[in-house]
Amino acid sequence: SFFSPKLENETKGKLQKQICGVVLDHFEKQYTAELGNAWSSVRDVLTSPLCWQHSVLLNRFSPCTELESSLCGQGYHPAFQGLPCLPAAFKCYIRRAPGRFPAQKHQAGKLKEYYLLNAASLLPVLALEMKDGEDVLDLCAAPGGKSVAILQCACPGRFHCNEYDDLRARWLEETIESFIPEPLIDLMMFSKLDGRHIGDLKPELYDKVLVDTPCSNDRSWLFSSDIHQATLRLIQRKELSYLQFQLLRSAIKALRPGGCLVYSTCTLSKAENSDVINLILNSCSNVMPVDISGMGRAVSQEFTFLDGLQQHELLVLPERGRAWGPMYVAKLKKI
Repeated sequence: SFFSPKLENETKGKLQKQICGVVLDHFEKQYTAELGNAWSSVRDVLTSPLCWQHSVLLNRFSPCTELESSLCGQGYHPAFQGLPCLPAAFKCYIRRAPGRFPAQKHQAGKLKEYYLLNAASLLPVLALEMKDGEDVLDLCAAPGGKSVAILQCACPGRFHCNEYDDLRARWLEETIESFIPEPLIDLMMFSKLDGRHIGDLKPELYDKVLVDTPCSNDRSWLFSSDIHQATLRLIQRKELSYLQFQLLRSAIKALRPGGCLVYSTCTLSKAENSDVINLILNSCSNVMPVDISGMGRAVSQEFTFLDGLQQHELLVLPERGRAWGPMYVAKLKKI
């Protein structure tokens, strides 16, 4: 069986974490102002890990016939079915109930059959609308879930995964080795470049760029065990938006004219989301917004989105039974 009571108890044990008061107070002020009434139900989910959910992304390079029926037997159903452009090989399962499908251990020489992740983190990948043969850059690629998801959608011509941080870069390569067959890995390029310089080093080389940028991770920050570190993070939080702006500017340089980029974060913070995109649109005359509101409507059964955003952006708000996100997604095109 895929699930054991022992595993469920271990999971519960791990989730009895302490909420960091300093971070919660900070979020309380900021998000009450930014999200209004929506914040109280979002806070309810973010502070209750026992109601968090995972989706199961199937690995097309390691198909397992029993897996889908096992998932259906446990109340899972296919996600993203409303999307008109859903790639044929792309299979992801979700269910309304919380709890976690067991993770697969790494086995040398054997590809894993599925990847567990927050379903909202697949939206930036699907928004890229990948086609076979396109040249793709994943600018901030670790831990690798979105890179794996890109390869579930299409076979890129050139696939460049970049991760600046040493430790995270190793994590990325391990993830790729666990899910992607060697002939395909041989066609990929891995680098540890400062993402802010890639645009100058590789100008106009890519059809699609994913900028899943470093951000203030609302989910994990709420459970910071080190108050000093948490306070420092909150002080440095103001500087993140400038880094995000620089990464985006670099990504635009790396794009071919006519190419698209998707920008994403896992924070609710307006300063790191809409404000960064608005700054780019106001300062770069060679990019234009791409309407992704249709995508939002197509998956509105599965995700709750913040109202009142522009047509080129989506913000997934976690709520009970649909505890996905936070995930901000925006799409731009180079002209």
